[in-house]
Amino acid sequence: MAKGVRIIVLNTDEAFTADLRAVLHGFANVKIVAEVDEPALLQQAVKQYPVDCLVVNLDPTPEMILPIAGEIARADPELAVFSVSESTDGQLIIKAMRLGLREYFPRPIDAAALGEALERVANQRKNVGQEGKLISIIGSSGGVGATFLATNLAVELAQIASGSVTVVDLDYRYGQVATFLDVDPEHTLADLCASPEQLEIDVIEKAIAQHSSGVKVLARPNMVSQAQTITGASCVGLLAKLVQCNEYVVTDGPIRFDTNAQAVLEFSDVSLLVVQMMVPSVRNALRLLEALREDGCNLERMKMVCNRLGRDSGHLNVKDVKDTLKMDHFASIADDWAAVSQALNLGESLMENSPKSKARISIAEIAQSLHGSDEPTDEQDAHKKGLLGRIFAGS
Repeated sequence: MAKGVRIIVLNTDEAFTADLRAVLHGFANVKIVAEVDEPALLQQAVKQYPVDCLVVNLDPTPEMILPIAGEIARADPELAVFSVSESTDGQLIIKAMRLGLREYFPRPIDAAALGEALERVANQRKNVGQEGKLISIIGSSGGVGATFLATNLAVELAQIASGSVTVVDLDYRYGQVATFLDVDPEHTLADLCASPEQLEIDVIEKAIAQHSSGVKVLARPNMVSQAQTITGASCVGLLAKLVQCNEYVVTDGPIRFDTNAQAVLEFSDVSLLVVQMMVPSVRNALRLLEALREDGCNLERMKMVCNRLGRDSGHLNVKDVKDTLKMDHFASIADDWAAVSQALNLGESLMENSPKSKARISIAEIAQSLHGSDEPTDEQDAHKKGLLGRIFAGS
């Protein structure tokens, strides 16, 4: 598809949930940003979440659900509303079309027909300005280096991107993104999420702090109590605004894997799961992946990053972790605690503090991979036959 299609699903039939998710996740550029199981909440979800398409399962009560879907379709003609039902009754199909629903798919859903309909929705978005990429960084447990990767990856991306890069702290209570980059923001995530429906790009720009590298920083709330005010809808709505005005948006988190976190992960273009070469970290990663799979999350956009890889990694190696997690290895970060700890204590990125360090070169390589460039920087080329080359060759 030309562009990613953001979808809200209305489904009150729990027995159909897995099948519906499976067919939608079969399309690489589909993002399920919200799932609603109560028809009365559908209109509010459409207002809160950024969405291009609404997929409505009419069963088991078409007479109740169809009028709600029709009202939404009439209120926003640009929103594609698709209906799904076991019924092939011609009168029901005609009624759905008259109410403004664009497509009617009998169950089981014809994936090819659905794909063609989604392609049409994607093509209609060609006139929308080019959106940036959302990259979420997830730690398998505390202390594995997710925040360090998020901040330093943002710095590296800022050096090779042609547009802006913003890093967002999604650890609403104890996040350290601002501390790691030594910035003192006047506004925080809580301020912008207070009324997301009123946000304009210029308001967001004024509220975000600037790092010396050019990276923009959106910090966690100042008060722990403010964490309760940030909903999944407001967070995803804000992220949707940010990708409109940035080439890359990097999030540190989510860290709590509830329905709100699932919305962020579904909205992300790629998620990096950071795993340390230690048994507790790998076990936590396995628990996390199992939970996400059970919830029907699309894990095809999730990639594994092994942190602190070196001769002191103990008995674990990359192959062990790959086999345990049943996940392909995307990249590794070299064990370089001396450089990393110094940068952390000074509130500096590795690019500022230790530009030739092994860890910095590893993260720069990740940035290049995500950016889609096969051309290494001069510094990376100099290290090609060194430690970095051995790390990636051995993976």
